[in-house]
Amino acid sequence: MTHQQIREKFVKFFLKNKHKLVESSSLIPHGDPSVLLTTAGMQQFKPYFIGAKDPMKDFKSRRLISIQRCFRTSDIEEVGDAWHNTFFEMLGNFSIADYFKKEAIDLAWQFLIKEIKINKKNLWATYFIGDKDIEADEETAKLWEKYLPKEKIHGYGREDNFWGPAGKSGPCGPCSEIHYDFTGKPCEKGDKCLPNCECGRFMELWNLVFTQYNLDNNGKLKELPTKNIDTGMGLERLSLVIQQKRNIYETDLFAPLIKEIIKDSAFGKLNKIEDLIRQRIMADHIKGVVFLIYDGVLFSNKEQGYILRRVFRRASDQFLYPNFTWPHYIDRIIEIYQNSNPFLTKRKDRLIESIIREQQAYQKIFKLEVSEVIERIGQKKPEKKTTDILGPSSRRISSFEAFQLYSTYGLSSERLKREGYAFDEEEFKKEIEKHKNISRAGAEKKFGGHGITSQEIPKEDRQKMIRLHTATHLLQQALRDILGDHIKQEGSDINQERLRFDFTHPQKLTDEEKKKVEELVNQKIKEDLPVNFEEMSYEEAIKKGALAFFKEKYPEKVKVYSVGDYSKEICGGPHVEHTGQIGQFKIISEKSSSAGIRRIKATV
Repeated sequence: MTHQQIREKFVKFFLKNKHKLVESSSLIPHGDPSVLLTTAGMQQFKPYFIGAKDPMKDFKSRRLISIQRCFRTSDIEEVGDAWHNTFFEMLGNFSIADYFKKEAIDLAWQFLIKEIKINKKNLWATYFIGDKDIEADEETAKLWEKYLPKEKIHGYGREDNFWGPAGKSGPCGPCSEIHYDFTGKPCEKGDKCLPNCECGRFMELWNLVFTQYNLDNNGKLKELPTKNIDTGMGLERLSLVIQQKRNIYETDLFAPLIKEIIKDSAFGKLNKIEDLIRQRIMADHIKGVVFLIYDGVLFSNKEQGYILRRVFRRASDQFLYPNFTWPHYIDRIIEIYQNSNPFLTKRKDRLIESIIREQQAYQKIFKLEVSEVIERIGQKKPEKKTTDILGPSSRRISSFEAFQLYSTYGLSSERLKREGYAFDEEEFKKEIEKHKNISRAGAEKKFGGHGITSQEIPKEDRQKMIRLHTATHLLQQALRDILGDHIKQEGSDINQERLRFDFTHPQKLTDEEKKKVEELVNQKIKEDLPVNFEEMSYEEAIKKGALAFFKEKYPEKVKVYSVGDYSKEICGGPHVEHTGQIGQFKIISEKSSSAGIRRIKATV
């Protein structure tokens, strides 16, 4: 059975059971600042689980299904084994205040056993055993006895059998996992070789989450207004089971891509197990890169763009050879997904253009000698150590040096380790977090209005800064109108002389594009549009279409500034009362700020 046939059977089965098919949402979550990427099928349904939206109004059904594109980095170090991925597709059925545990378990069993004919002898089930906060889910254990013998039903704690939330807060609940037994034979642990054993005998196949709680920002669980069902089953893992392969890379979701990688002259003669794992990492990461770009992520050093860059370079680093035949790889991915994602073909040119540009940038970095770069950042060339506990070939550098090599020159931690450089990885992660906090503080400062209201600034200058600040709203919307909705604010700064606006865009603006942007801003100024604001919750602001790109930390109540019907943004203010007060808008310069980020400076 092909992966396409599996998709079709899944959809047909649940449609027959009165579910409504909902299209996969983007890998960039809409209106959810708690996560960078979509990691689960339930994310687009969070407002319905918490009661903020009515599924009957939007879907005409309380029973939903989706095949959701997902991306997770939590298991990135496991990629290359038999069944872990960064990018994957999740088959899921959802009930919002409709059916609950009994029906969810029955539907899962009917689909696996009757619809796709999995041998029930290979299946085990788990349930939540309870803790000090929540009682044991004995109901689920009892329900499973209808389908499985007691010895194949086992309880586990919160780490294994309590799912969620997707982010720092949100819907969650105890879960029941269906595990697939590949061998039927215990490892050396004997009777203790059960689901969640790490010997490779068992694989989690389907997770049934009984979403009845909400975790708030203070870490407290509260009952949701309704009891809901959220299930997730990886298409890649299900294909592995049905196609009876040894690992997901042998299924039809990966095999054409793996074949293309092996054909490459750089890898053709490699057959060690380490090389096979590297081929798998490349295949997973290449697919992830394609779908991240497909969903609008651009290469950068921030947020989703940083994740995209990381997986791209991690793929490149597998054989220290960045000259991959990317167009051929993209062709194979399009071939694999031609039925389920036909729009990949339409975006092929954009995919290739974006990837080749990043590849060329990385080739320059790739040729750098690490020792020379260390000298370039003002450090002495590290000496080889013969008595270091890390081994005679290791060269010790500080975590700060490692961070500088990473942040300034793009040298990944994987490459540094591959070339024999050793550093404290925990301290390295702290340096990255420190950098994020500085960026976050800058974002909060900008959200608060650029310090415009400071009494240290002369009144005349404050007035000009207010005019410039309002002009940034018009500028952002004009850029989106002229260049496209991929434009996202990455930063801004205002002083008494000019505004500076950073935004996502892969290439330099043409003179014609700059002229159109400038003319559009001045047109809106000439129309003398009113500028007003409302206070509301962040969720309501997003629902009303307000732009919000400093996602790290918004207050519960936000101000939404509207410029007529033209622009709507979450912002701290202050602003002019109507656009005619801004004056003539003029772009001073437009240049690169960093890879994938452009910077405009303008005045009024």
